[in-house]
Amino acid sequence: MALNEKNLTDGERVVMELREHPKALVWPIVVLIAVLITAVVAGMLIPEGPGRWVAWVVLAVVAVVWVFVPWLRWRSTSFSVTTQRIAMRSGVFTRIGRDIPLYRINDVSMEMGLIDRMFGCGTLVVSDATEKAGMKLPDVPDVESVHRELQELLFRADDGSDDGEWPPTEPPRRRR
Repeated sequence: MALNEKNLTDGERVVMELREHPKALVWPIVVLIAVLITAVVAGMLIPEGPGRWVAWVVLAVVAVVWVFVPWLRWRSTSFSVTTQRIAMRSGVFTRIGRDIPLYRINDVSMEMGLIDRMFGCGTLVVSDATEKAGMKLPDVPDVESVHRELQELLFRADDGSDDGEWPPTEPPRRRR
């Protein structure tokens, strides 16, 4: 999915590999059904000729833009949690990725609306100690267990020292 062996550092292993919940495809499926029904009706009501072809071309364009493209986006987006970082990869033609080292994570929260709760998914929000906005992972399946497992991973790495120098698992810095 997002990270394979060549993308991992020494001693790093993948803990979770996730993809957006199929809930993200509900509207494209509704559009696909509407396009198919419209195509059948157009085939029965519009007489043979250029009018029928125009209708089918318009329906094909609608299907590509509102069904195929969202499906491709869904298929090409993934989230991975390793023993050292959380990573998001997306993009059909241009691959976009963002990694946050676990030692930089300040807060992990989740959001579940009514529809999310019905589907058993939610949004995971990871805040880090950088100028960039945190990472928002939408439609994470079983977000509560993912949230819990990520918290356990973060607490396992915490050495318990509150000396305020650096985050506990941050790599050593060079002295100047």
